[in-house]
Amino acid sequence: MLSSDNNNNISFYGTCRAVNDPVAAGESHPRASPCASIHQAGTEMTLFHFGNCFALAYFPYFITYKCSGLSEYNAFWRCVQAGATYLFVQLCKMLFLATFFPTWEGGAGAYDFVGEFMKATVDLADLVGLHLVMSRNAGKGEYKIMVAAMGWATAELIMSRCIPLWVGARGIEFDWKYIQMSIDSNISLVHYIVTAALVWMFTRYDLPKHYRLPLTFLLGASVYKAFFMESFVHVFLLGSWTALLVKAVITGLLSLSSLTLFVTLVHSN
Repeated sequence: MLSSDNNNNISFYGTCRAVNDPVAAGESHPRASPCASIHQAGTEMTLFHFGNCFALAYFPYFITYKCSGLSEYNAFWRCVQAGATYLFVQLCKMLFLATFFPTWEGGAGAYDFVGEFMKATVDLADLVGLHLVMSRNAGKGEYKIMVAAMGWATAELIMSRCIPLWVGARGIEFDWKYIQMSIDSNISLVHYIVTAALVWMFTRYDLPKHYRLPLTFLLGASVYKAFFMESFVHVFLLGSWTALLVKAVITGLLSLSSLTLFVTLVHSN
């Protein structure tokens, strides 16, 4: 019985050696090992996952740029200037937050509602930046809105999601958060288009007085949307997919309300 076990072990190790050693197996050409094949398949899958996330995040921006007519106006450098304005505004916001709003040192799991509300108030600088971008561009209102929104949203996409997608989506383990990040970038594009349209309508010199109140409400909702979302998620302990769905619904409601006001205002003039 002992000799039989030894023979089995010798045959097993001989088989493994033959698989990994082509000379021992009597083969004249090397053969790819199973480990190398598995590693190559894993690499292809991670690159495929990264490609899906990249396409889901960036292609809607490209399609919007092409289909909105901005490419016909050669507005690429106008969008680049809007992106540069975004970077300047974010730098000013970071310096302001670092100076006047220290890091929250509350207990574990606590949420500083007052502090987060004050930090969200700093996002009013985005409205000022969007207004500066639109005031420097000549043309129709739709052109100004799309240039400011595309430049602003694209700069935000590159600065906040490009590196996480490149590093994380190419990882060995699959994670849904990168798909969610890509979907969230599309929601952000709609959000900035809506915000730019609201700023353009609010700053019109011929704006009727009865438009002031709804526009002010919608502008406030767009500025504090992120704060409301974080508070809602913290209070009701929503999952990542549920929170993304709620964010999409809120953005859709803001979009429909803003579109109604925009169409009414344009046709009334």
